[in-house]
Amino acid sequence: MFSPDQEEHCALNKEPVKYGELVVLGYNGALPNGDRGRRKSRFALYKRPKANGVKPSTVHVISTPQASKAISCKGQHSISYTLSRNQTVVVEYTHDKDTDMFQVGRSTESPIDFVVTDTISGSQNNDEAQITQSTISRFACRIVCDRNEPYTARIFAAGFDSSKNIFLGEKAAKWKNPDGHMDGLTTNGVLVMHPRGGFTEESQPGVWREISVCGDVYTLRETRSAQQRGKLVESETNVLQDGSLIDLCGATLLWRTADGLFHTPTQKHIEALRQEINAARPQCPVGLNTLAFPSINRKEVVEEKQPWAYLSCGHVHGYHNWGHRSDTEANERECPMCRTVGPYVPLWLGCEAGFYVDAGPPTHAFTPCGHVCSEKSAKYWSQIPLPHGTHAFHAACPFCATQLVGEQNCIKLIFQGPID
Repeated sequence: MFSPDQEEHCALNKEPVKYGELVVLGYNGALPNGDRGRRKSRFALYKRPKANGVKPSTVHVISTPQASKAISCKGQHSISYTLSRNQTVVVEYTHDKDTDMFQVGRSTESPIDFVVTDTISGSQNNDEAQITQSTISRFACRIVCDRNEPYTARIFAAGFDSSKNIFLGEKAAKWKNPDGHMDGLTTNGVLVMHPRGGFTEESQPGVWREISVCGDVYTLRETRSAQQRGKLVESETNVLQDGSLIDLCGATLLWRTADGLFHTPTQKHIEALRQEINAARPQCPVGLNTLAFPSINRKEVVEEKQPWAYLSCGHVHGYHNWGHRSDTEANERECPMCRTVGPYVPLWLGCEAGFYVDAGPPTHAFTPCGHVCSEKSAKYWSQIPLPHGTHAFHAACPFCATQLVGEQNCIKLIFQGPID
């Protein structure tokens, strides 16, 4: 996982071991109203001072609700599978000194390490939008990391609540495996996709799978909350790899390993690329005024010098009012350079470094939102199908979650340099 230099670096600085980071898709470096406490757009998982992992131990088959309650009140972690009104299987969990557990969900209760709420498409510019009813589970999933090298991280559906319990009620999909152990699925499910070939420019999208409460891998259900589980995929595991995507039905998280992040551009690198573009003094080919990407801290406000682009052809201009066509939609304009008609939007630099697959210059824009990143990063995300609603999939901009459109989902930008 770590390169020798990194190991040495950690040893010298006595820094805690970093297992990896979870980055929420749809945010450009921070939540619209700012990151606060456990609710933020990016969450780092570090080795805990003391192990808090748990592993299954005793199994009880219980015929009265009172007995079930007695076991779940013992202060130990447990998972309860309600089979009928008068039969429940309770699996007790015991301390595991070799693992650290991190929990993700919508709840703000203390067992949740990383609070996630529904991602609103295009939320960068829309702080007012409110979700009326969330589809993300309060205790959505847990990630268990080995405390010893290679620090393997595994994902499981459902998280333990404040009473240290996971309850799968009568209506939840659950079953007994051939080896006798119980397992189940959460209401809307936890879906995972491991890209083929890791998280690099060469990667291809993998297949979306569902993860069970005990960490087995299944094909997808017919719809998100169907009672019938998919087929067991014995050849695949719940081990997260660099670039794995985790969908919680309302928010999608990207898992980056510590080693993967070590080879990823940093915020400073992206800022240097921004300054490099601006130093080249790109010009509006019509107004001849110099264009400049706004600073990373001002990524909400359209500025006077901001570059705009025609997304059908990629020509970059300054803002102007002409080119409206009466026979087209309000946002459709005719490019004065090549007469192509299409959306005309301000360009925004993609600032979340975790979404970049390489450190290339920002030359491509996603359509129709205008977020700009490297060619390889744009092409990578343009081909990734992300879950949307209960059974649809579509490619989306990782920086704002807007559904992508157009032939390629992204366009190469054509800048004009200064004439002098």
